[in-house]
Amino acid sequence: MSTTSTPMIQEAQGWFGRAEAWLDARGKGAWIAAMVLGFILFWPIGLALLAYMIWSKRMFNGSCGKSRHMSRHSFRSSGNSAFDAYKADTLRRLEEEQEAFESFLQRLRDAKDKSEFDQFMDERNRKSGTEQAGA
Repeated sequence: MSTTSTPMIQEAQGWFGRAEAWLDARGKGAWIAAMVLGFILFWPIGLALLAYMIWSKRMFNGSCGKSRHMSRHSFRSSGNSAFDAYKADTLRRLEEEQEAFESFLQRLRDAKDKSEFDQFMDERNRKSGTEQAGA
């Protein structure tokens, strides 16, 4: 049964993937327009699109802002080579600082997750130890 349903599943995922990529290429506005049209045509479709947008973090990822942010970094010469060199160096330094800060935040989150997991395991071991002592 899985051999006959696999091509159908792959075809559906391919269609969905193409539609998703098409909407992503057009930005958050296209997703919102698709959601509104979904509500107009048949409300569960709009609700499903809204849920998908929230679940996949498309609603809050700022993808539209990133394209504007990246265009700001496109390097246009000011005509002053010393200023252009300074600007390039400053942008590179700021990007390195941002990456370092993001890696710091990730390490912080990982440490918090590890401590919470260790605390859970300690409590679990204590409970199993008291249950064995009581039995």
